[in-house]
Amino acid sequence: METFPTARIRNVALVGHGGAGKTTLAEALLYASGALARMGRVEDGTTVCDFDPEEQRRGISVSLALAPFVLDGHKVNLLDAPGYADFVGDVAAALRAADLALFVVSAVEGVEVQTEVAWKMAERQGVPRAFFVNKLDRERASYARTLDQLKDLFGTGVAPLQLPIGEEAGLTGVVELLDDVAVTYSGDVHGEEGAVPADMETEEHAVHDALVEGIVVADDALMERYLADEPIETAELARTLAAGIASGTVFPVLCGSATKLVGVDRLARFLVEEAPAPAAAEGPPAVEVFKTMVDPYVGHVNLFKVRQGPLEHDAVLTNARTRHDERFHQVFTLRGKEQDPVQSVAPGDIAAVAKLSDVATGDVLAAKGTDVEVEPFSPPEPLLSVAIRAKSKNDEDKLANALHRLQEEDPVLRVERDPETHQTLLRGMGETHLSIAIERLARKFGVEVETEEVRVPYRETISSTAEAEGKIKKQSGGHGQFAVAWLRVEPTERGSGIEFVDQIVGGVIPKQYLPAVEKGVLETAESGGPLGFPIVDVRVTCFDGKAHSVDSSEMAFKTAASLGLKEAMQKAGPVLLEPVSELVVTVPEANQGDVMGDLNGKRGRIQGSASVGGGEVEITALVPTSELLRYAIDLRSMTGGRGRFSVRHSHYEPVPAHLVDRIVAASKAAAGA
Repeated sequence: METFPTARIRNVALVGHGGAGKTTLAEALLYASGALARMGRVEDGTTVCDFDPEEQRRGISVSLALAPFVLDGHKVNLLDAPGYADFVGDVAAALRAADLALFVVSAVEGVEVQTEVAWKMAERQGVPRAFFVNKLDRERASYARTLDQLKDLFGTGVAPLQLPIGEEAGLTGVVELLDDVAVTYSGDVHGEEGAVPADMETEEHAVHDALVEGIVVADDALMERYLADEPIETAELARTLAAGIASGTVFPVLCGSATKLVGVDRLARFLVEEAPAPAAAEGPPAVEVFKTMVDPYVGHVNLFKVRQGPLEHDAVLTNARTRHDERFHQVFTLRGKEQDPVQSVAPGDIAAVAKLSDVATGDVLAAKGTDVEVEPFSPPEPLLSVAIRAKSKNDEDKLANALHRLQEEDPVLRVERDPETHQTLLRGMGETHLSIAIERLARKFGVEVETEEVRVPYRETISSTAEAEGKIKKQSGGHGQFAVAWLRVEPTERGSGIEFVDQIVGGVIPKQYLPAVEKGVLETAESGGPLGFPIVDVRVTCFDGKAHSVDSSEMAFKTAASLGLKEAMQKAGPVLLEPVSELVVTVPEANQGDVMGDLNGKRGRIQGSASVGGGEVEITALVPTSELLRYAIDLRSMTGGRGRFSVRHSHYEPVPAHLVDRIVAASKAAAGA
């Protein structure tokens, strides 16, 4: 593909709720521009952007895809982002590279939750926004209803540039409000311009006048001319509109049907004529990596945007994170999975590079001595965990490397090893996200894993002081085993851990054996007390004992200490402790009552709630960690996906007595499985 100057490049992220038709719209735009000879279908897995086997099997987008096309001397990089909550990390990646977020909204379902989520993300990042109201050919489609929703949710900046001609099965075209022309379609992707239908003239004039007023208000000179009834050329209005879009004050609305190819050619023209060009500079090359893909055969493929440039083939750039030099030898553009090698990438353009040695999503690479200010990339925090274990010894040997490569491709995923439960935890945004990650482990890296419930790291302590004798006395041929250690256990303050105190006097336990006594105490405390969980917040004092000149040994005293600690713990009233988390939930005010009631049912203690603006309320609560293992699913169900939360460990506290037996029994069953 040829190189295009920055002013003729458009980077457009297609975002919105799953099922609104983003991938089909991308396919239609490619077809309308002549980049495709025929349109593929999401239903049969033949689209350019849904090339991943998991996408083709499910019929949904799960990964960000790049699909450029050329129109009227401009290059438009379409970034097709997933629309399901589990894959919001790729929405964030798309918005990092985009200069316009095009929200695809179904005229049947209207504005759905992931459209609102993506809007807030784009708003925070200052990305200009526009809408395409899709599926106007479907039963129950309504442009008026959808437009009212857009205005209610996103404000007065929402400005319709088009009206549909007909709806549902009667959709035949669109009216261009700035040009006062109708564009009708009769089987061809390119519409035919004509006069506005007579039955639409009154509505068209009213909406046209409102649009013009909305545009000229941003330009004082134009406003004066408008108020003076002076004629204003369409080209002047278009330039002012483009400035409003770029500044994030005007959010234009276009409409049509991607499947019927109604309005698609006009949308393509809008992207070329009105969408902002990248804000990139010329100079020594600098690029930002916004997406990484890992192929078991090709290796790493990094998608990047040139922040400053141009970037020439074989350029050597320094990674600001690692300080290592990287040679850009295999540079290409991507259309879905198809690669097209390039010799140069202009400032503001998007391309891909293969086989860099140590480059990850979010990295900035630049020519030596070049400083480029880029806000750090922070992927969303994962919300749901699953415990995984390798199916076989062969899988176990490959698992760590495969998980590392999986995280390189999807930085939202986290892998943690719980030192108390000894489980490997895979953390993601939801059940589908984790399910696909596990499928990719098998398909891409040949590693099969099994899943199990995440175990809660319970601990145990005591409620009183007690003493016990730990004794081992075995006689056999030759040396026997003899050791006696008297131990006292007493509770200490929460969070103090385990403490060993040596109070031996008179050498009743020789000094060389006291480290073995301490080791026996500490190892037993770690492996578990009478309830089977690690012992904490206990002071263990060794205050008496006996030894034998021949039969005593370090092993004997270590064993005696272990026996003594277990007996003393049993006498001192074992107490089961559970971790408690601090939960911060942000939800629409309408869901506040349901969410607080649910937290009460989870043994949570509400600490407070406060309005945070935008019709949302923030609730803080202390909740047992065991009750939050699937909270991502619960909250999504209660709020229709509009709630979000963060959670962190707070402290440990006693488990209610009526739950102790059940937890201990479940733990023993899991250990025996």
